[in-house]
Amino acid sequence: MGRYKHLFFDLDNTLWDFRANARQAFHTIFTDLDLFGQIPDFDRFMEVYEQCNELLWVEYRRGKVKKDALRVERMVMTFLKMGIDDRELATRVGEIYVHTAPKMTNLFVGVTETLADLAKRYKLYLLTNGFFEIQVQKVGNSGLSPYFTKLFMAEMVGFQKPDRRFFEYAIKSVHAHKSESLMIGDDPEADIRGAKQFGIDQVFFNPDGRTCPVTPTYEIRSIPELMKII
Repeated sequence: MGRYKHLFFDLDNTLWDFRANARQAFHTIFTDLDLFGQIPDFDRFMEVYEQCNELLWVEYRRGKVKKDALRVERMVMTFLKMGIDDRELATRVGEIYVHTAPKMTNLFVGVTETLADLAKRYKLYLLTNGFFEIQVQKVGNSGLSPYFTKLFMAEMVGFQKPDRRFFEYAIKSVHAHKSESLMIGDDPEADIRGAKQFGIDQVFFNPDGRTCPVTPTYEIRSIPELMKII
């Protein structure tokens, strides 16, 4: 075992494949509600949704958008950009999505095997900004629960990444030292900058080869590459 003893993982877009799961959930919804006639370009819909969702999550982290408003407005905004001014329909789709998406179980390649190996030698934790009731379902439905000692949810802690107080709360809760801790995540701001400013090493999970405005301690393209680092 190397210098690290405590591994903190982000969930969405790091372990749980948000894009694949969202696509599967929306495809199911479109089929059930017969929406392909109104929105035939499903790929474009997904692109627009991802943009709107990310925009509103940034506003949520800044305290400018409330939880319930985020869930509704990201869908209303998406529908408007797709040329459909129907708030009632958009709201309905948003509500169904919140219940459907957590049931999806697509993980990135090698996640289960890697976590199973790591859990034998390290303490593993989840550190996520996602909503409590949704994240718990994702973890349980995807079979990730057995590998993690504790789940830290922003809603329960009262702070969100990249706020150093979230990292501090997690570290102190498990009696870990900064030098023995490692944050693994895909978000340059929330995961990498947040952990770096707090003073713990970071692993930037970057399967798409994006440019990271913050220089991480490590960078990987797949989760199994973690084994080469620790």
